[in-house]
Amino acid sequence: MRITKNKFLYQVTFMPKVFPVNCYLVVEESGLTLIDAAMGFSTKGILQAAEQIGKPINKIVLTHAHGDHVGALDSLKEVLPDVPVYISVRDNRLMNRDLTLDPSEDQTPIKGGVPKNLKTKASILLKEGDRIGSLIAIETPGHTPGSMSFLDSRTNAVIAGDAYQTRGGMAVAGDVKPFFPFPAFGTWSKKTALRSAKKLAGLKPSLLAIGHGEMIESPTAQMNKAIHHFEQKIKENDHVTTA
Repeated sequence: MRITKNKFLYQVTFMPKVFPVNCYLVVEESGLTLIDAAMGFSTKGILQAAEQIGKPINKIVLTHAHGDHVGALDSLKEVLPDVPVYISVRDNRLMNRDLTLDPSEDQTPIKGGVPKNLKTKASILLKEGDRIGSLIAIETPGHTPGSMSFLDSRTNAVIAGDAYQTRGGMAVAGDVKPFFPFPAFGTWSKKTALRSAKKLAGLKPSLLAIGHGEMIESPTAQMNKAIHHFEQKIKENDHVTTA
């Protein structure tokens, strides 16, 4: 486990050299907001990180319902039974094993490791613009239909889940990077992910914090480059498909 600090944000990384999986602890006056719950074996490390910071975890916020983001949720709730769990209205369905799609959504099967035996239920369902302490919820579907990112209103840092990755190179969700292709393999809708990536780049964040890879300061230029690259790849693929 590795802990990296940037202002109010602590990145907690498991398996950093092999298969980095990040979760985040956001410092608030009243305690810590945990963003994502990493892997099933991550409980002890998350609790140790909070102990090192010296504040209690009093909120758990999920960017989406894939197994590498909710893995330790049940065991954390055993230790922290009164801590509320937040997830988007849409991905609450994934959390409850509902893989159906709405008519307005890209009719591609939902991918990635949706947990089969998750006992924990969400306490609060989020939509665009909702506030969780200093964080503002931003709907960024694509990796999953209900993926969310969170903007820290104090610093303009964005915690984006798997909307982007930096491991293996900066990429939008769905853009396969040969040295770390796994987030792309788990992405539901490439075109939806591209729209969400543009939405996040438009915020001009001071920091981009993601589920897999290092945090990036002043990331807008790199985000726009990744967007352009993926946009061209999608256009080329569409041309081949229709030719």
